[in-house]
Amino acid sequence: MKSSLAVLIFTAAATAWAGNPTRSGSAGAGELLINPWARSAGWAEGNTANVTGIESMYGNVAGLAGGKSFTAGFSNTTWLQGSGIKVNAAALATPTRNGVLGIHVTNFDYGDIDVTTTALPDGGAGIYSPGSSVLGIAYAQMFTDNIYGGVNIKLYSSTISNLSATGMCFDAGVQYVAGKTRDFRFGITLRNIGPSFGYKGDGLAVVMPVDWGTYANTFNVRAQAFELPTQLAIGLSKDFSMPGKQKVTVAGNFISNSFKKDQFTVGGQYNFRDQFFVRGSYAFFDNRLDGLATEALSGPAMGFTFKTPMGATTKFALDYGYRLTNTAFGGIHTVGIGLDL
Repeated sequence: MKSSLAVLIFTAAATAWAGNPTRSGSAGAGELLINPWARSAGWAEGNTANVTGIESMYGNVAGLAGGKSFTAGFSNTTWLQGSGIKVNAAALATPTRNGVLGIHVTNFDYGDIDVTTTALPDGGAGIYSPGSSVLGIAYAQMFTDNIYGGVNIKLYSSTISNLSATGMCFDAGVQYVAGKTRDFRFGITLRNIGPSFGYKGDGLAVVMPVDWGTYANTFNVRAQAFELPTQLAIGLSKDFSMPGKQKVTVAGNFISNSFKKDQFTVGGQYNFRDQFFVRGSYAFFDNRLDGLATEALSGPAMGFTFKTPMGATTKFALDYGYRLTNTAFGGIHTVGIGLDL
């Protein structure tokens, strides 16, 4: 299975990259690219090599394999503050006989939007509340002491008034741990691989006059299917141990996007006794094609985590992450809680 997973990732990567930055905006299901977790937000998604726990079901599913206890978590994200968009995510993971099984769900709330018509262009015809969700099940295991691998199957759903779209995709990932003290990590993951799909529903029906306006008839418009925003992420990380049970981790990451510019991230994290973590990172994009800074999420990100014991084996964690945006919006704030039993 180990070799089959690696072959799957590299084969899919070789066949999925038909896109380029000039196709930005032509893919659908953009919610699949939104990270809902606080720790990964502080890393600016630069933790492909060292992500662990339930957050790995977004970043690199292979990181789920290291879990040795039941874990659960919830997060709330204020996406592009000022836009009114909220993102809520919940996940749990539990060890099985040979690996770790995880379940996750992410919900996107876009708020209430006025219905407009040709007669009422400023609204007044009611409101509608679009929404999207991603539901997934993941499995990962340790193939050897050094190699972890996993697969994540996701169901995407989006509703816009009287239209809806539903489709499936999957992620696959591998992490390699090396060094005498297991302080070096390499990670690679392929995300959002799946077939094209489109919107369906009564909203595609259009009433038009026929026979010089003597009567009207209903016509169904064909909606174009859209491709998914596939990503290939490759990362490295290195731990440096310090006296007093302290540790510093540095990481570098590259994300190749099939429908937008490629992303580079560098970051670091300070760990004090596995109780307090503070992290920071910087993300930048390949702007050589047009020389323009067109990505909103470029720039610094930061965050922290507090962990505290609650009994003999139970731990409670509070996470916060912030990503600066280079637009008129007020950044992205993510708050999360976690429980290890």
